[in-house]
Amino acid sequence: MLDALLVHRLHFAYTVTFHYLFPQLTMGLALLILILKTLALRTGEEHYNDAARFWAHIFGINFAMGVVTGIPMEFQFGTNWAQFSRAAGGVIGQTLAMEGVFSFFLESSFLGLFLYGEKRLGPRGHWWAAFLVFLGSWMSGYLIVATDAWMQYPVGYHIGPNGEILLASFWGLLLNPWAIWQYAHNMSGAVITGSFVMAAVGAFYLLTKQHAAHARTFVRVGVIAGLAASLFQIMPSGDAQGRMLAAHQPATLAAMEGLFETQTGAPIAIIGQPDLENKRLDNPLQVPRVLSFLTYRRWMSEVKGLDAFDPHDWPDNIPLLYYSYHIMVGLGTIFIAILVIAAWMLWRGILYGQRGMLWALMLAMPFPYIANTAGWMTAEFGRQPWLIYGLMRTQAGASPQVSSGNVWFTLIGFMGMYTVLSILFLFLVYRVIEKGPEEEVVRG
Repeated sequence: MLDALLVHRLHFAYTVTFHYLFPQLTMGLALLILILKTLALRTGEEHYNDAARFWAHIFGINFAMGVVTGIPMEFQFGTNWAQFSRAAGGVIGQTLAMEGVFSFFLESSFLGLFLYGEKRLGPRGHWWAAFLVFLGSWMSGYLIVATDAWMQYPVGYHIGPNGEILLASFWGLLLNPWAIWQYAHNMSGAVITGSFVMAAVGAFYLLTKQHAAHARTFVRVGVIAGLAASLFQIMPSGDAQGRMLAAHQPATLAAMEGLFETQTGAPIAIIGQPDLENKRLDNPLQVPRVLSFLTYRRWMSEVKGLDAFDPHDWPDNIPLLYYSYHIMVGLGTIFIAILVIAAWMLWRGILYGQRGMLWALMLAMPFPYIANTAGWMTAEFGRQPWLIYGLMRTQAGASPQVSSGNVWFTLIGFMGMYTVLSILFLFLVYRVIEKGPEEEVVRG
């Protein structure tokens, strides 16, 4: 039987990974729906309103799933991570409470108006409803990221008389530089997910010769938005996030890159397998000096390897961290390749008839989910063995009175419930896609 701490970690990893399948699409679609509503307002073409209504239904289903799977995670801070909540609740409670306000009040209220009040609101009022849904969704995302960023790079706090961590600067918490770049990277990842889902549905309709006008719009908006977000992932958001790691979590950066020895003019590893026993990267394919340049903007700068740090402070699972990071980067590179070719075909006016590229766009739909999951695994495995970097070790934050058997019982229960929810979600989305955008009815 696994020890209780490991099962606590598995439990939270499962629930948060499943949950984030939904917010990434919600946040991505929020922007794309706003784009469609803006096009409708500027051109006066009802075609774009039909498209926005279609995606609003998928957004609504996805939003409901996000709420249902997100609420249990709030309770897990108390049930599974009581020591962490007791120590840091005065800090993270601020951002989590604000997230609830923006998510449940702003986003959900205006989502109801957007879905059911179009006739009463009129074109401009309906656009404002779409904008406020977008604003609530993206502000909610920022507050969650700010919570995680504080755990990665704690700022704006002081230690109380009983060892508790107290908030010293509210604005320091909200404007944490780690949060700003992590948020930019996270949200562009969400836009990539939304863009590929939109383009995939459009490609499916074109391949099956359904809803051709709307399908072309879905593909066009998805390809353009996806390409812009994919490029933004690399520069500036990914680059800035990497430099934050170099400055504040250098051991994490070394583990991500499989750099076991400190080097001047350090190479970047394209592929390879970390060998912890011999402290080396097996079968590496490396590009010389690139890691030094990307990290410090000098080809011959020194990059610290894992040998520069106490093994006690190394990330807990270096192979999983290394592979998660390289899966994220590898898939991001594939996304850019697909979208650059698709954008070139779109510019040439031949994309909609290219069945091979339409198949590629449709079949690529699951991979942004994998890339976003791998990105979050990189962030969370990279922070280990710290729950709050430099302040609290992971083992110190768990609930000491909750046994591994109790955690296994609830974990298995969540697996069963989430399986049922997954089937229901796929069925509801299938019904929306089967119905198509041309059958949407204006409500309100």
